[in-house]
Amino acid sequence: MRRIGIHLTPAGEIISSEVREKAVGAVDQSAERQSRADMRNRDSMFWLAKTFQKRRLSLSKFTIRMIPLLALLLLAGVKQASAQGVSPYFGLGSAINSEGTSPGCPAQQILDGVTGNCEPSNSMGGVFGVFGADFMIKPHFGINGEYSFRFAQASYLPIGGLNARPGFYDFNAVYEPISGDKRIVPVLEGGIGGARVSLYFNQQSCATPSVCSNFSQVVATANHFQVHGAFGVKFYVKSDMFIKPQVDIHWADNLNQQYGRNIVPEFTMSIGYTFGRQ
Repeated sequence: MRRIGIHLTPAGEIISSEVREKAVGAVDQSAERQSRADMRNRDSMFWLAKTFQKRRLSLSKFTIRMIPLLALLLLAGVKQASAQGVSPYFGLGSAINSEGTSPGCPAQQILDGVTGNCEPSNSMGGVFGVFGADFMIKPHFGINGEYSFRFAQASYLPIGGLNARPGFYDFNAVYEPISGDKRIVPVLEGGIGGARVSLYFNQQSCATPSVCSNFSQVVATANHFQVHGAFGVKFYVKSDMFIKPQVDIHWADNLNQQYGRNIVPEFTMSIGYTFGRQ
């Protein structure tokens, strides 16, 4: 014979132990489901944090790797300045690209992978910095390393709070048809490298209307293989100091996934100095 326990409530109601056990079990299952949901949320937040950290480290490693490479190129040229010419330079300019369009979205709108909505996109533009160095191995032939990047973040998907910061790096063969102590020296460059678009999530939080803090975090990066060509002219304003206007053409594979075209023209004006000029 099976016994059925009873429990008297303060109101005097009689509840069987079976019903009570079922109710307790339902509460336990609900608590377990909530615990699993909380765990998934914690895991998701942990994964996002790890992703953000990897993106930040990746960007830092990229910058750290590029600067020493160009510095080594400069130092190697300076060491042999008595026999060859090395020309470090830096300057300002701008790279131009139109707004991108994702498949299935209206013109000049990009699909936001987080919200799943099409959002208005923005063009590239803005102020870019550039620095590099030419190392002439022969009187007319040499090599070059160059890195150009947008100084500040640009609005990319404003509704989603995303900004973008593009950059280009390349290693080239250099041809200078005029050598010696000429005041005007044309420069032709051609080579390969990479293009990088870093996306930042920006958010503002305020404790009071006058006390606010801004949060900016790299959330994604896109790297593209690049073919590069350029034409510039060195105008020697003094014996070894020059200014160099230059037009660059960057062709970056699949850059049209973030912007309107794979081809990006860039216009820069640099100032530099030639060591060991013959």
